[in-house]
Amino acid sequence: MALSPERVTELKLRANDVRQGIVRALLSAGSGHSAGPLDMSDVFAAFYFHILRHDQKNPDWPKRDRLLLSCGHIAPVRYSAMAYAGYFPVDELLTLRKLGTRLQGHPERVRLPGTETTSGPLGEGLAQGVGMALAAKTDGQGWRVYVVTSDAEHQCGLHWEAMLTAAKFKLDNLICIVDRNLIQIDGSTEDVMPLEPFADKYRAFNWEVLECDGNDIVAFIDTIERAQQVKGKPSVIIAHTVPGKGVSYMEGDYTWHGKPPNAEQAGEALNELEAERARILAHA
Repeated sequence: MALSPERVTELKLRANDVRQGIVRALLSAGSGHSAGPLDMSDVFAAFYFHILRHDQKNPDWPKRDRLLLSCGHIAPVRYSAMAYAGYFPVDELLTLRKLGTRLQGHPERVRLPGTETTSGPLGEGLAQGVGMALAAKTDGQGWRVYVVTSDAEHQCGLHWEAMLTAAKFKLDNLICIVDRNLIQIDGSTEDVMPLEPFADKYRAFNWEVLECDGNDIVAFIDTIERAQQVKGKPSVIIAHTVPGKGVSYMEGDYTWHGKPPNAEQAGEALNELEAERARILAHA
């Protein structure tokens, strides 16, 4: 379904909100991951403001779609998107990683309703999503399961076991989204433990493979809609992203994988994001 220009502008502004929320949260925390949350802001804005069937006032609504974050270290992007979607006050983002907060460094399901799973150990998310998708099929339910994964966690064996299981049970209600930003904490994925030919690996496991620019909201939504039409097999969307997207001094730099900006750097980032917001509105 084609998006109106007004809707596209709204979604781009939402992604900008999410990025600004991430920067403010990380500055307040004094620790955390920057590159991944920023590069997935467009994807999470698309999910929370367009794609998902969900109810922020009733996070446990039985008919909701399930969105799982396997790579829990990029939690700030989920928290920021949830805050702007109305799950909790935006000001609560400033409690990120603080003692007693609901916004832990990795999501904790029992602390924050709507997060679906507790995540931290990489490689587990797809297996959890497979279980949920299989349960939905068994119970004849129409909700979908979306699992956001990092590319580097494909170095974990459990993920590949889950891929086998999803294909065996023909889980066409399951869509995996891979943040293909090519980085991990020690450098490039292709230097640490090469993943290419990446798409071919999924095809060999009998998955439908789609690829898109993960920093283009319209392209991502179009690709999700294509994946939703696939029958008889699970789908994966390889979303090509730029680490640290939206903050020029972070973009493409793996050293921002696991560190926050300081006050001066955060100020520069927020200024850039405000300038981008002005450009979006000028072209509306």
